[in-house]
Amino acid sequence: MPESLPDIKLNEEGVCNLCLAHEAIKKIEVEKPLESDLIKILNKYKGRNKYDCLVMCSGGKDSTSALYYMKKRYGLNPLAFTFDHGFETEEALENIRNAVEILNVDYLFFKSSFMKDMFAKMIKSGSRAVICHPCSIWYMDLAFDVAARYEIPVIVAGWTKGQSSKQEVMSKCGCNVHAAEFRTMAENTKNFLDNELNDLPQYKNFPRSMEEVLTKAKKRFKSIVISPHWFLPFSTDEYVKLIKDELKWKVPQLSYPAGSTNCALNFLSVHLSIKHYGYTHYHVEASKLIREGIITREEALKQLEINFDKKLLNDIASKLDYQFE
Repeated sequence: MPESLPDIKLNEEGVCNLCLAHEAIKKIEVEKPLESDLIKILNKYKGRNKYDCLVMCSGGKDSTSALYYMKKRYGLNPLAFTFDHGFETEEALENIRNAVEILNVDYLFFKSSFMKDMFAKMIKSGSRAVICHPCSIWYMDLAFDVAARYEIPVIVAGWTKGQSSKQEVMSKCGCNVHAAEFRTMAENTKNFLDNELNDLPQYKNFPRSMEEVLTKAKKRFKSIVISPHWFLPFSTDEYVKLIKDELKWKVPQLSYPAGSTNCALNFLSVHLSIKHYGYTHYHVEASKLIREGIITREEALKQLEINFDKKLLNDIASKLDYQFE
């Protein structure tokens, strides 16, 4: 993580406030969740309705393995759910199709151009809002809506330990927008949602925060959100090999960070986040994993190397009628 005032500061020894805060937390004995805790949660809701859980599937390694675990390891009847805002890659969609066919699970695919005008507005206006934040608000609202429609009590995400502020059951997006490293990003994103969508009436009722999404969801149908990766001890390498062998999962030729599976719009989000803040939420995630001893700093830096150029950015931005200079 770079020094990025006012939220991230280095002291005289070159140690940032995030690491110092982590060291303080480590001194407090925190009980880590176990697989037995996950099983208790799943058994509590299993068999209540047609579907035991809704699995949000992006085609990446983390969500694909989450779907695998729900079906094969825990014997649940999941509904796989994919949301496409128009920027999902064919490689990701192929991974999902292979998984749902091999696992023989019901699959719901939702594609919409609803977010296109918002994304275009963010880029063209020069806003410092982070593209991924409104997108996460949108897709979590969709997920809660689908869960309510089918009365599904558990929503399963593929969030890793580095993507959550606490490794426990939680009902919010993977990024804790109240954490220091996300504070300015969150403020700028909220300012955009509150003040810069007035000329786009289709977003009049768009949630302005994840808290608003959760409040709205509770009025429809109460679902909890969990990720098996918070509870299971398996490394990424272990479950990647598993889904490659059993679900024909393939690593995309080009994605960021290296070895991940993200939508094409993610390249724009990464470019703009680095421009405005000097880092992305992927740097935050990697930093947490380093502090936990899950990966090394060298491994993280390798994964986070920029592997795309301006031509790719402009190819993607052209769908939003925009070109980077």
